[in-house]
Amino acid sequence: MSGLGGKKIILGVTGGIAAYKTAHLVRLLIKAGAEVQVIMTPASHQFVTPYTLSTLSKKPAYTNFFNDAGEGGTWNNHVDLALWADIMVVVPATANTLAKMANGYCDNLLMAVYLSAKCPVMVAPAMDLDMYIHPTTNRNLELLESFGNIIIPAEDGELASGLIGKGRMAEPETIVKSVSDVLNTDLPLSGKKLLITAGPTYEPIDPVRFIGNHSSGKMGYDIALEAAKKGAKVILVSGPSNQKISHENVEVVKVMSALEMYDACHKVFSEVDVVVAAAAIADYRPKEVATEKIKKDSEEFIITMDKNPDILASLGAIKNEQFLVGFALETQNEIEHAKAKIKKKNLDLIVLNSLKDEGAGFGKPTNKVTFIDKDFNIEPKELKLKEEVAQDIINKIVKHYE
Repeated sequence: MSGLGGKKIILGVTGGIAAYKTAHLVRLLIKAGAEVQVIMTPASHQFVTPYTLSTLSKKPAYTNFFNDAGEGGTWNNHVDLALWADIMVVVPATANTLAKMANGYCDNLLMAVYLSAKCPVMVAPAMDLDMYIHPTTNRNLELLESFGNIIIPAEDGELASGLIGKGRMAEPETIVKSVSDVLNTDLPLSGKKLLITAGPTYEPIDPVRFIGNHSSGKMGYDIALEAAKKGAKVILVSGPSNQKISHENVEVVKVMSALEMYDACHKVFSEVDVVVAAAAIADYRPKEVATEKIKKDSEEFIITMDKNPDILASLGAIKNEQFLVGFALETQNEIEHAKAKIKKKNLDLIVLNSLKDEGAGFGKPTNKVTFIDKDFNIEPKELKLKEEVAQDIINKIVKHYE
């Protein structure tokens, strides 16, 4: 099961006996990295509880349009829910629900979300054999397919009635694979491999002390996730960071120092198509590292430093067809310094941000960047969440390959 990292899935649960399998389905989707919002029909409560599915999905399982009666009650906006999702999956799609979907009958929250959905919609039918082969069910399934809905075929096996035949809901593993296949069809970075660096480096002074910086690694991790969602295979070389990432397309390589990051990047450089160097790498490292903790015996403590290798410049010097993206964090003469880095490091694109811009820099959820390409075309962006900046960076890479 793959390709669901960061994907937003509405799981519609209806009133059939196979609803008991949705608990396992939610767990599989979450394990695959998806964000799952469960919407239940009232009848489904007879087969699986909202408490079970909300616990597993880590989100409230919605059934009603309003959460509380009277003034102050919150509204579960069906339009917002529909627009939020990357895909909607209805399981088990009973004969009753199929009829409502095919004919636009809207008597509950799930149907209102379905009728508002702009994303792909998948349905996994489940019912007894005679119901499944009935002409009205066949007609409704054909109608739904004509609307662009995707049917996950029912399977053969023993049914709740004791009959043997077609009508069993597809197994949760099959549903997850079907969802992944739909979401990963013709992704713009399929077949591409990206090397992304993230976080700070820690340069040791002794076994307990180091020289580092305030980089959280969030920008690099967001870029890695966005690239994976666009179909790329990603090698994320990360310095010390508390950031987490869950996507089967992302391989995380943990390093500590600049020299370790240098080795990790050069090890895989020949096999990647794109490098995005988002790490905040220390420029210098202590010349000598004490093997024991240094005691504070004197009033002064002098550290002699050696210069670390410039990882991105070293990659730029040997690049073949790779597309290289660098970052520049400047405090003065920002544009000119960024242009100089493009030339010096043989870059294709640089992402410039200034500490003078409010909301930019280390340890913040936002960033304000300016793109400068190798022809010195300048494209300033407004202040955005780092997740949105990551999308802009990946879109630049996608455009390069169009």
